[in-house]
Amino acid sequence: MPELAYVNGKIGPVEEAVVPIEDRGYNFGDAVYEYVASYGGRLFRLEDHLARLSRSMAGLFFPPVSIDQVRDAINELYRASGIERAGIYLQLSRGVDRRDHPFPKAPVPQLVMTVRPLKEKPAHLRKDGAAVITVTDFRWGRCDLKTVQLLPNVMAKQQALDSGAFDAVFVSDAGIVREATSSNFFIVSGGMLMTHPLTENILAGITRQVLLEIAAEQKIQVEERFFTLEEVFAADEAFLSGTTTEVLPVVTIDGNPVGDGKVGPLSEKLFATLRQAAQE
Repeated sequence: MPELAYVNGKIGPVEEAVVPIEDRGYNFGDAVYEYVASYGGRLFRLEDHLARLSRSMAGLFFPPVSIDQVRDAINELYRASGIERAGIYLQLSRGVDRRDHPFPKAPVPQLVMTVRPLKEKPAHLRKDGAAVITVTDFRWGRCDLKTVQLLPNVMAKQQALDSGAFDAVFVSDAGIVREATSSNFFIVSGGMLMTHPLTENILAGITRQVLLEIAAEQKIQVEERFFTLEEVFAADEAFLSGTTTEVLPVVTIDGNPVGDGKVGPLSEKLFATLRQAAQE
């Protein structure tokens, strides 16, 4: 099961893949990306990922890109890998051109991808829950677009790891709890599931949407609204959601317990139901 790369139509070993030095994704972060996971030999929610990719490209005024061709390339790479439980990273840049801020006059978007076995989260995090810290949200104003401009996320994640926590959650200057460095954030209070509404301040996570669908099917009450850190500390449960995170319980924030400081029943239920849905 080789780890493979795809560069503009060519598939080969990851270690042999190269891109031009003047690719605008490298010079300016002028690129969008997606990460697709597979379960049981099938790519999960591929069409939702492609729809979000299209939205991100439109938000950055990219030239037209054939989503059908991107879909075919993803499937071709996945089949070539033979990896049953895989993670496919794909990145589309505006193209290659002499380094200059204005858009190229005739841009040709560059598609690169990698496929590797997906690393599962450590079992103890699922069983015992994770610790997170909070950081002030200093990211750019269009977090709803899935771009490669992730340096603030990288810095926040490293700050969390250096403090002994698993991740960091961004909180606005006004005290609104947004999301984590690569995951959406939920709380549970009195049986109510709550998460930040879809605005330009957070990413419309695919797993987030799946969980809201599951909640609707199971008659779990949901509120998409702004909430504060004080409300998080008063909540019964909290968890992160994402393609690789799936549903990951959060048991402490900034050293303070969430609820009783243990993994809650709704977090466990949603994780189990998500896994079941992904493997059907």
